[in-house]
Amino acid sequence: MTLIDTRPGIAAVWDALAAETGVVIDSAAAVSRLGPPLGDELAMWFPAERIPAMGERFRALYPDLAVAPVLALPGAREAVDAVHAHGGRVLVVTGKYEPNARLHLDHLGIEADDVAGSLWASAKGDALREHGASVYVGDHLGDITGARAAGAVSVAVPTGPISAAALAAGGADVVLGGLLEFPPWLDDHVREQELIDRRLDDLDERLRELGSVLVAFSGGADSAFLLAAAVRVLGADRVVAATAVSSSLPGAELDGARRFAADLGVRHLTPRTAEMGRPGYRANAGDRCYFCKAELLDVLRPVAAGHGLAHVATGTNQDDALAKFRPGIRAAAERGAATPLRDAGLTKAQIRAASRRWGLPTWDKPAAACLSSRIAYGIVISPERLARVERAEVGLRHALHTAGLDVVDLRVRDLGGGAAGSLDVGSRARIEVDRDLVSALEACPPALAAVLAAGFDTVEVDPRGFRSGAMNELLGLLDAVDVAGHVRRVGLLLEGP
Repeated sequence: MTLIDTRPGIAAVWDALAAETGVVIDSAAAVSRLGPPLGDELAMWFPAERIPAMGERFRALYPDLAVAPVLALPGAREAVDAVHAHGGRVLVVTGKYEPNARLHLDHLGIEADDVAGSLWASAKGDALREHGASVYVGDHLGDITGARAAGAVSVAVPTGPISAAALAAGGADVVLGGLLEFPPWLDDHVREQELIDRRLDDLDERLRELGSVLVAFSGGADSAFLLAAAVRVLGADRVVAATAVSSSLPGAELDGARRFAADLGVRHLTPRTAEMGRPGYRANAGDRCYFCKAELLDVLRPVAAGHGLAHVATGTNQDDALAKFRPGIRAAAERGAATPLRDAGLTKAQIRAASRRWGLPTWDKPAAACLSSRIAYGIVISPERLARVERAEVGLRHALHTAGLDVVDLRVRDLGGGAAGSLDVGSRARIEVDRDLVSALEACPPALAAVLAAGFDTVEVDPRGFRSGAMNELLGLLDAVDVAGHVRRVGLLLEGP
């Protein structure tokens, strides 16, 4: 029910099939479940051994009974025309039997360039990939699955059995009220893609200017995209990926970074950094990231020189440049780090869109800041605290998965409570998860127990859900930092609302 309302015609076929077979079929109930393959619905009314024959009979009855009563949904023709107006091709990917789907389109005068039928969920993704589709419009959760399997933008409309809220929760990139909203959305989407194309050209030019780079590769979406772009432009022999290893890096991040670099065929180095040796880092005032980034660049610059590479490049993007409080960016700039993504004007959203276009697995990877970002400002950072946070997050994610709760963004924040730098009794943890999972988390004792088992004394759930940079909300006042990097005065609010 994305382009046409097939319910009247399909109901007529079910009624005819019931009359022929003598089986009582509730056609209204059947058409309320449109979307999945025909066999799924036939199984509601017939034993397994009869399903193949009933499927053949259903398709045979379809042309005479189901085509004439069916109307196009509002905006269907306009949506197809909008694609053609932009020079695109229209591919109809449907769970319907392909010859019958073509009958509908021909009857209604909807001009599709191709049709792929009898496909469902991820199988739709195969057809989308084969035809190079970049956008897929659908009305069902299975359509979202198909779009994501193909790396296409999932545009959902609540014209079928699934509500707009459920489509959004199901992972649709865009939810429109109906197809009449699609042409203006497509206009905006095409303009944004053209802007991304221009900025990618600028990125290529900037990388060529740099000549050779060592990419500070955390494994996140930004640095992964920069690494892939550098390999595309400069070649793998003029690019090296370096992932700094320390107690602040989650083990899973290092494993993922290794796989990504190997898939690109690029050298991957894992130098150790010693940010714990910097008093300003351990003190964990509001400028902690300054000392972390300073350590990173001080380690990577000689590594780059030793491999004959002209520059160290970070994944800083345009959004980062606009942030008001980013001491790490200042430390990298002071040490001459290149920022090709920022120089090209690429935002986080554009980096994700381009990563999806290139088929990079990191295009939708959740933000994964270092473990130190989980420790409340003013609490001295130690390897033990970082290890405890990592244990808590691993255990929490496993417990949520076991409970059937698929979480995307998750943080365990260490709010302290014991002696500074220690793991004394009284330590508090605050959990942040996707906003729509907050209530489910509160009602999941095993998940909360997993955090306590990691070594925390008490645990609470943040009702506001996950927010990047949540610890910055706890900063009451941060005065200027002197040239040596020493904080003169820091006011802290350690109890959030």
